[in-house]
Amino acid sequence: MSDTYVHERSKKGRKDLSYPPLPEPLAVPVYDNHCHLEITDGVEPLSLREQMDRAGAVGIAGVVQASGDIESSRWAVDAAESDPRVLAAVAIHPNDAPTYKAEGRLDEAVAVIDELAAHPRTRAIGETGLDYFRTDEPGRPAQHESFEAHIALAKKHGIAMQIHDRDAHDDVLETLSRVGAPEKTVFHCFSGDADMARVAADAGYWLSFAGNLTFKNAPNLREALHITPRDRILVETDAPFLTPVPLRGRPNAPYLVPLTVRFMAAELGMDLDELCTRLAANTVAVYGSFV
Repeated sequence: MSDTYVHERSKKGRKDLSYPPLPEPLAVPVYDNHCHLEITDGVEPLSLREQMDRAGAVGIAGVVQASGDIESSRWAVDAAESDPRVLAAVAIHPNDAPTYKAEGRLDEAVAVIDELAAHPRTRAIGETGLDYFRTDEPGRPAQHESFEAHIALAKKHGIAMQIHDRDAHDDVLETLSRVGAPEKTVFHCFSGDADMARVAADAGYWLSFAGNLTFKNAPNLREALHITPRDRILVETDAPFLTPVPLRGRPNAPYLVPLTVRFMAAELGMDLDELCTRLAANTVAVYGSFV
């Protein structure tokens, strides 16, 4: 499993496909709360062990391996079984839900996720939610059906839920309010603004910030970061995507989390070690111990 992949990231339009050098290590270890290590990237793809060894070398103690279809969900559970630094999140991605529905396989797919969610190293249902950017109106009922089914699974298994929300803020929040959110609900790669962050915080949700927090065109994310209570902040890569500046466009990986964490500390005016301690505690509060 360490040198096999489920998907491959497109190389189209990208100039530098080499993995960046290791950043300065963090003195206090943190976790990557959401990554996709089953997606191969770069001119020299990294195996799972290579990914985790590089992460460990710079103070990243573990990762939550997220999923989007049956194949990647099984890969996540296998990864979590094979490496104690990995926890699994399993789900059907909202952009895949319409395809499963059209093929008459959505119920079957959710049943597989249900089975995988029972594994002791599966600690989240994710990523699930709504995406109105890539899915047009005809496919949205399937997204809603899948989202509500995944919410039910998170509650059934008593584990966290990682939400994918793109251009669907109001409907995601409405769904959570109407059907009742799982106890531990995380907005992966939070993409809202300060007002939404305030609503999410008031509801007790966690907000996970990725490398796009560092992008010049993302003042809304920085404003949201300031609004979010310190005990509700998480950090992630969404690797291999959303590589933080100044490395934007190159392959992303958990070992690059220190770049985003240092940016967060500077933005918040916090001591770096203090922020790392808080981030690590928040991760364990959501997903439990890695060992």
